[in-house]
Amino acid sequence: MTARLPRAWRVAIDWIVTIAFAIAVVLALKHWVVNPYRIPSASMEPTLHCAHEHAGDGCEAGRSDRVLANRFIYRFRSPHRREIVVFNTPKAAKQDCGEGGTFVKRLIGLPGERVHEDADGFIWIDRHKLNEPYISAHRRSQDTEFRGESWRVPRGEYFFMGDNRGQSCDSRRWGPVPRNDLIGPVFATYWPPTRISLR
Repeated sequence: MTARLPRAWRVAIDWIVTIAFAIAVVLALKHWVVNPYRIPSASMEPTLHCAHEHAGDGCEAGRSDRVLANRFIYRFRSPHRREIVVFNTPKAAKQDCGEGGTFVKRLIGLPGERVHEDADGFIWIDRHKLNEPYISAHRRSQDTEFRGESWRVPRGEYFFMGDNRGQSCDSRRWGPVPRNDLIGPVFATYWPPTRISLR
């Protein structure tokens, strides 16, 4: 198509087409395959770090973790318990937590299950105690607001909680999340360099 154009024009068009194609590929990957997210709050400490900005904010690091979420895997399989998932913020969460956009939390309850938090802060799923090695004893003891409460997860919805239970505004407060609002599971931390890991 450009054979009859001067060489300078052919080179310029080649560069323009190459750059446009590269941008299109990146945008397509970001939209359908993988997308980066920053951890903005202490709700997932110490599993995922947020940047310490103010005394008492609960963050343990100087820089927030940056993670990658798989945006297509839930088209082929159901979400799994204990996965860290990125999802669109429910309307009730925006009202109760004062935040919107997306949340990153751990999947605890599956559709149809009964989730119960006992007097010691341990989680039970349909009368079976959930093994949660990612929750430290001192973080569990900080959470007292929902002790003794139970929640039924409707069909087609999922129940999420933060690993830092005492500082997590999660499904215990604003309810379960519909399947259509799930973006995908976190599969890697890519920043800062000292935190690079696969999940």
